[in-house]
Parts: sequence; C-alpha cells; structure tokens
Amino acid sequence: MNVAVLGAGTMGHGIAQVSAMAGHDVTIRDIEQELVEDGIASIEDNLRGGVDRDKVTDEEMAATLDRIAGTTDLADAVSNADLVVEAVPEDVDLKKQTFEEVEAAAPGDAVIASNTSSLPVTEIVSALDDPGRGIGLHFFNPVHIMELVEVVVGEQTDEGTVEFATDFVADVGKTAVEVRDTAGFASSRLGVALGVEAMRMVEEGVASPRDIDRSMELGYNHPMGPIELGDVVGLDVRLDILEHLREELGERFRPPQVLRRKVRAGKLGKKTGEGFYVWEDGEIAGVSGDWGDEE
Repeated sequence: MNVAVLGAGTMGHGIAQVSAMAGHDVTIRDIEQELVEDGIASIEDNLRGGVDRDKVTDEEMAATLDRIAGTTDLADAVSNADLVVEAVPEDVDLKKQTFEEVEAAAPGDAVIASNTSSLPVTEIVSALDDPGRGIGLHFFNPVHIMELVEVVVGEQTDEGTVEFATDFVADVGKTAVEVRDTAGFASSRLGVALGVEAMRMVEEGVASPRDIDRSMELGYNHPMGPIELGDVVGLDVRLDILEHLREELGERFRPPQVLRRKVRAGKLGKKTGEGFYVWEDGEIAGVSGDWGDEE
C-alpha cells in the first residue's frame, strides 16, 4: 500500500514510521524541506533507539528507512496514495483546505483521513466532493509506542471506508476503537477532563505538579501523569482543545487561568523547554514557577 502523510511533526513522522515498519511505502510531506528532513531524522532516531533496546534489528531499521520518501509537493505526495493521513496543525479551516487539495490530486479511490484529536471530522470531510471517503484516524503520542487509534466515523463516512481504516490500524500493529464523531471523541474528552482538573489543582495549591502526576502514575497505573502529558502534547494544543470543548459541551471545560498564562508566556511545554516543568534534552529537569525548588 502507498501511504501519504501530510505533516512531518511529532504525529506525522510517527504515523509515517509505523506505516513503513508495517511494510507500506510512505511519502511524508511538509511545507519546508528542513521540516521534512527533521521528520525523517526523528524517525531514524526512534528506530536507532529501538535497535539499542533490542526491539528493532538493524535490518528492520534499514528496510523501514528505505520505504520512506520526503517531499514538499503535496500533489507529488498523494498522486499514487491508497491512504492519505493529514497531520497538519489543529485548525479546522486548514484541515478542510488540505482535504480539498488532496482530493484534487489523489486517486479517486484513495481514503483520506484526519489525525485530529478533537475537531469535528464531519465538518472536515465535508470539504470533499465525495465525503464518504473521509474519516478520522486519531493516533496517540508517541505513535510508535502507543497502541490505541480512534477510528472516528463522520456522518457521511462510508462503511467501506470504516472497514479500510480499521484494517489499516490492525495492519500497523495498533488496536482500533470506533467512535462516533462527537466533541472530543472518547479519549480526548476524558483525557482533557483529567488534565484540566489537574491544572486547577496546581492553580489552587492542592499539590505540586510532580505529586499530582505521581498520584496518577502510582495510584492508577497511568504511564504518565496528566500534568506531564499536557507538557508533552503541548499546552497550546491543550488550550485549543479546551476552548473547542467548552464551546461544544459547556463550562466544565473552561480553561484554567494558569494554562492561559503559560501559553501567553510562550511556555508551551516540552517543545519550548518549559511548561509546568522545565525540560532539557527531552527530559524533565525541574518544575516551573512556584514549585521550582521541588526535586
């Protein structure tokens, strides 16, 4: 199968990696060559880490990289695709424009999927002349590790498209859950609810970010606490999702002021080096703000 992934960022290069590891030929596209190269370099780093941990062989790493090509030309990326997955920023108008451009250049039978974590799939696929071929494929970060993929079914999505998408998820070694296109789907709605309450607890001085995270990691067996997860996902992304859910579902998803202040200050989490935590070389080096002396 030929898979085109639009966006070479964290989610895009992760989707490209697992697709190539499953034996598919992958073209990864972004708007600048440097971004494409950075995405492919990140895939190589992930694979090298797998080799170092004896989870991937040198031969598997080489074969995976051989299946991946990069481009800045959208039409070139999708011209022979059986599946196109967009992983562009979480802006509904941008995603709709991307779907229109894909439909104009991709084969008529290609399935076109969005990796959106919360935006309405029904609205995104409405940009297509044939919206039945559109669907949501919500992968989780980090893609090469996380098992779950939400298959988000829009109002117009054909049954054949759902079957194709579900089969693809199984083929790349993930587990699909099929959800109806509602605000926040299943995972984002529940995950953001936990995250926003954790932020309010920090804001109210209930406990430190580290202790809140430990309580969920040790008490509920979460692999990562809600504050750390927010930093990893990006606090700007968290804020955008909360604003959308507040509009759709009400005030219980109102973003806390501490989150707004972080975003206004450009403290977006791991990607900027500081959010609720201070990050160095991709690892937590300390806690930001009033809890900064915590070890």
